[in-house]
This record gives sequence, C-alpha cells and structure tokens, in this order.
Amino acid sequence: MGTPIDIWLVGNTGLRNPNRIKDGFSVFAESSFVGNLRGRENDIAFMNLLNEKGIIQNEGGKDESGSHARKWRLMFSKNGLIYPKLDKKYGEQAALGKMDDITPFGRVFLKADTYPAVQECFLRAMSVEQFPLAGESSYFSPLRWILAIMLELEKRTGSSELSRIEFALWGHTTNPKYSLSEVVDNILDLRMRRAKAPAKKTFDRQEIAVRAKDYDKKSDNFLDYSDMNMRYLRISGVLQRKGRGLIISPAKHVLAEALAKSTANDKPLIEEYRILCNGAPLPTDNEDVAKSVLNDLMRQMKERRIAFDISDLPLDTPTEINIARRRLESVIAQTDEIQYAQAQCNQWKEISDYMTLLIKGGGKTVYDEDNAIEVPKDETPAYLEWTLWRASLAIDHLVNMPYEVRGFKLDSDFMPVSAAGGGKGDLYCEFEDFTILTEVTMSTSSRQEAMEGEPVRRHVSDAVLKYDKPVYGMFIAVRIDTNTAETFRHGIWYAKDDVKQRLDIVPLTLAQFQKYFVAMFEADKATPQTLCDLLLECESQRDVLEAPSWKKYIDHTVSEKSKGLKTAV
Repeated sequence: MGTPIDIWLVGNTGLRNPNRIKDGFSVFAESSFVGNLRGRENDIAFMNLLNEKGIIQNEGGKDESGSHARKWRLMFSKNGLIYPKLDKKYGEQAALGKMDDITPFGRVFLKADTYPAVQECFLRAMSVEQFPLAGESSYFSPLRWILAIMLELEKRTGSSELSRIEFALWGHTTNPKYSLSEVVDNILDLRMRRAKAPAKKTFDRQEIAVRAKDYDKKSDNFLDYSDMNMRYLRISGVLQRKGRGLIISPAKHVLAEALAKSTANDKPLIEEYRILCNGAPLPTDNEDVAKSVLNDLMRQMKERRIAFDISDLPLDTPTEINIARRRLESVIAQTDEIQYAQAQCNQWKEISDYMTLLIKGGGKTVYDEDNAIEVPKDETPAYLEWTLWRASLAIDHLVNMPYEVRGFKLDSDFMPVSAAGGGKGDLYCEFEDFTILTEVTMSTSSRQEAMEGEPVRRHVSDAVLKYDKPVYGMFIAVRIDTNTAETFRHGIWYAKDDVKQRLDIVPLTLAQFQKYFVAMFEADKATPQTLCDLLLECESQRDVLEAPSWKKYIDHTVSEKSKGLKTAV
C-alpha cells in the first residue's frame, strides 16, 4: 500500500457542464432565493424553478429531494458567485458575507456578456487556493497544480499534452504535497509502458486497479471524475482539448507559466474566500505580465502570418493592454474557426456519427481508448445545432464566414457552449446562388408545431427580405409532427404591410438528412446544389398532397435520391 489517494473535484458530477452555470446563476439572481437557498423546501422550490426555466430537466419529477439545487449552490459558492457557508473554526460568517447572498464577483459574472469574459471569470475563481491539503493548514488550486505538471512535461518532452489516462492516474489524484518531479516521472513511465502495450484498454484497466488499491471509493471514479474535472478546467480558457486529454492553449502559454509559479499557500481560509468573492487577481492584472502576454501573442500571430492592428489602442495601463490582448485573441479565434471549417469536409463520418447519437437522444461512441465522441443527454439541443453547423461547413462553398453561419457560442475547442438564443434562425448558410436557413429542434411532441411553426416561418420570411437571392428553409427534427408538416406545407406568412409570402420550408427528420448527407459524400457530390436539388424535389408535391402523404413523399424522395447519388458513382 502506498500514499492514500484522494481525488479532488473542481466541478460536480451532478452539474457536469460548467457552461450551464451562467444561465442557472442568472435565474438565481432574479429569484427570491438570493440569500435564502437552504433547507429542503427551498431546495425543491429552486430546483423546480430551474426546471421551469429549462436549465435542468427533472423528468417526471425524479428528484424529489431537491438535490439538484444543492449541487448548483455548491458550484455557485465554489466559484465565488455567492458567499459560501463558513465553518466557525475559520471565522464568523458575518466577517465574510451573508451566506448564499450574491458576491461582488457574482455581480461581475452576471455582466460577463461574451464567452471570453465568462472564461476569465472562471479562470479567476479557479486560480484561488481554496482546496485543503490533507494534514496541513495550507490550500491549493487544482488548476495551478495541473499547469505546473503540464509545464514540467513540456520542459522534458517538448509538449504540454496530458492524456486522459495520465490525468486520471496522476493528475487529479495528486496535489502540491507530492513531488512535482516524481509525478512527472510517473506520467512518463506510464506513457512509455502504455506505448508498448498491445491492448491499451486492458493496460488502462490494470493500471487503474493498481492505483485503486490506495483509494477507498469506486475505481470507476478515476475516469468518470477525469472527464468532468477536465471539462471544468478547460472553461478557464488556459487549457484546450487534445484527443480525450488536455494541452495548454498556445495563446495563454505565458499566462499559464505565471499561474503555475504558485500552486499553494497557507493563508487562512477566510482570506482565500474573501479573495474569491471579490474577484481574484490574475497575473495579467500586472502591467509587466500583461505586456509579456500581449507581446507573446503578437509573436505567435506574426509566425502564423495572421494580420492584426492595435495601433488605435492605448497601451498605458494593464486594463488597456488586456483590451488589446482580447482583440488579438478574437482575431486568432476567428482564424482558427476558418481553419476548422475547412477541415470539416474530411470529418463527415464523425459528423454522421454525432447525428446517430442525437437520433438516440444522446450517448457516447468510443473509437479507441484515446478517441471518442459524446452527446450529453441534457445538451442535445446545443449539439444538434452544432452538428448541423458542422454538416454545413463540410458541404462547403459558403459565401459567409463560419462564425456568421451560427448563432450559438463555441468554446476554444469548437464545441457547443449552449443553444442559440431566440430572435433569429439557427443556421444561415449563404451560397453563391441561394441561401439555406436551417432550423432545428429536439422537440418531437405534438407541441412541436406550436413551438416552431411561427418562429421558423418568421425567420425564413426575414431572410427572404434580407437576401437578394432565393431562400430555402430546412427544418430538421428527430421526428416531424404531422401538424408541423402541414404548417410548412402551406408556408404562408404575412410580412410588413400585409405583404403575403409563400415560403419554401422542407421538414426533414434527422435520419433523412443523415442518409442524404452520407450519400453525398460517398458519391463525392457534397455540394450546395446537390442539397438544394433535394429540397426542390421534396417541395414539388406539397400543393397536391395532404401533410401525411407529403411526409411519406419526402421520405421516399430522400431514399430514391440517396440511391441515385450512389448508383451514379
């Protein structure tokens, strides 16, 4: 037996997606639960409020104890958005702030209106050393510790990459009480032995079993908690996805170095909480560090031949320097997204696999031990939009930029943060001769028409008025309700001044679109016109068929045209 293992948690398994915290906290901030989020009655009431606002899905009222609410409260307090409960041995609650009341940092978080601004808030929270070191009066930051490990790996190997199994066994199972050098020695030893192993899955299972001898909980936690912890660490913006593991973001490398210089300290916990709740300082709040990060960013952009101009911006204070840095980061993000878009035509099989998971309502496909895709069951709406966006990029020939096509936000790994807000269409794909406006929904009930009929027609109508070229609407759902098909079959909309429009909107199931999408690529005919041909053919019989028959005709047309593409090869 070796040193007892304790796995630290920066997130919560009941709230695996940190991107949802912002929406949940906004609901909390407008509720009567501010400063009053304790007790079973309030737990249940707040949980019901989150469910009512669509933040969580408590299907069939499965959670009757309000445990969802307690998990959200924990993440609010751990990130300094509300005042945490302070044990009396650390000081008086009044000296910190009213329990569960919104903190000054929580107010800043509420005002964060861009994804980079939200990321910076999480970065500030995660930089605080609030995790206790067993047997000591010191506290550490998991983010800072992981960065220290990855920078040491980079020093020895040339890359900061940390794989999933390496993180599982030697990342979140260690802390600054361990020797950094020995931890990295163990990672490199694991890496070398694993590279020689003929069966990686068997090897990983055996290695977990060995480490689990010093762990008094379920061995499944090594990997389960890894996925959740890495997802939370990535929202800091300093880390990115690499396969199923992590790598330091090139644009944040200098910042990562500054953060890793200190991983733990012995300040009283109440002091750490005060820093957390008021907004922890970052190295980039210092003028010299801010300039260093900005200069490194400009160096990277010059090496990549990315054009930029910050000559109009003053650079006299840390705030001004960081404003310039964020402008450059935005340019880099858009450049990276364009490159990501160009690569999608070679990713069509993976895109199709995501469609398969969405049709099933979520799940995971594991290609091998180091490569897998997943659609979390409670994030299917966001993943549906994202998957269809990728499909549009794969078909290519877009006139507009990839970031102009979508209305939803992406993280630094180009994964979906959340579904697009209301008020406009989901995907605007502008091609040379026409525009396709794609609308998607996971709704399959009889309420589908009530929820989608009006907004989809309005969005297509607005697009018809905006674009000086034909506009086709494509409505995609896992299942098409017949009443929805009937609404789009008529496609009537009255624009301003009662101008009557006949809109072209074709309802397709996701399985139908997937069938045609795959057929286009297998036949090497994935072009906008090939997709448009399908929409026009499906639309051709809408005036002579009733909705049930039109749905059958669409299904038959998709099948026949898919076969036609394949036989024409």
